[in-house]
Amino acid sequence: MRFIKSRVLLASAASLLALGACNSEQKAAAPAVKEAAAPVVQEDAVATVNGTAITKARVDMIVKQGASTGQPDTPEMRRGIIEHLTAQMLIAEEAVKKGLDKMPEISEQFDMLRQSILANAYVQDFIKTHPVSEEMLKAEYERMKEMAAGSEYKARHILVETEAEARDIIARLKKDPAAFEKLAREKSKDPGSKANGGELGWFDTGSMVPEFGSAASKLEKGSFTQEPVHTQFGYHVILLEDTRPVQAPPFDQVKADLAQHLQQQQLTKLLDDLKAKAKIAIVEASAPAAAPAATPAAAPAPASAGAAGK
Repeated sequence: MRFIKSRVLLASAASLLALGACNSEQKAAAPAVKEAAAPVVQEDAVATVNGTAITKARVDMIVKQGASTGQPDTPEMRRGIIEHLTAQMLIAEEAVKKGLDKMPEISEQFDMLRQSILANAYVQDFIKTHPVSEEMLKAEYERMKEMAAGSEYKARHILVETEAEARDIIARLKKDPAAFEKLAREKSKDPGSKANGGELGWFDTGSMVPEFGSAASKLEKGSFTQEPVHTQFGYHVILLEDTRPVQAPPFDQVKADLAQHLQQQQLTKLLDDLKAKAKIAIVEASAPAAAPAATPAAAPAPASAGAAGK
């Protein structure tokens, strides 16, 4: 059974940094030099920029984001984050001084970023408060096993380029069926199985091209194809070594995928419920106006028209 894998995406480090700059808007709008009072340093501040604190909590948040992608938490990394935040805050202050934060497109980006972070925070909180239990996992595993059906096949094959080559191999196998592995090593054009005497291991027919899967499923255990099997890769001679019912993978092997699958089901139901309770009106945007047709005065000169027709 193939499970749908989903990953709940958190806001990127860049988005988190941008949000941090946004939160500094009030302070950045003030004069850069304050004579009335000295800047107040927060207890968890790791640096200040014109009186605005860069907090340890903010640095920790970005470090955590990096850890999810395998980046180590080192003093050098933290210094780099602080330097990046410092530069960003300075540039953001200049942007506010120019009034860029009042531009409609910038305000729209702020709103979208805020919604994205809040939505992801809600999803993470939902996952935390609605964990997938061991009982749910085992029940889903049993359902998966019940859905598993069909057979798996263990086979060898010899792949050649022409039908004549395949028929010659079949004729030789009729005289000496035990020569299959030897012939595979000598004749097969399949680099993945040639060295192992044409061995393909266990497979289901759906994982093979249709012609190959169909031919393998019709063989009796221990028999080989009496006619060449033609596929997009060439001509095959197939030996069926064994069959067995499809086996479900061990529970521990699929447990993580099952958890993701059930988690996705819960999130899908949550969204469906929210949609059902909401008043949603979608107004499709009108198509852009068609470009005006070229006027006779704008038509290309005869020489250009001639060149385009070449």
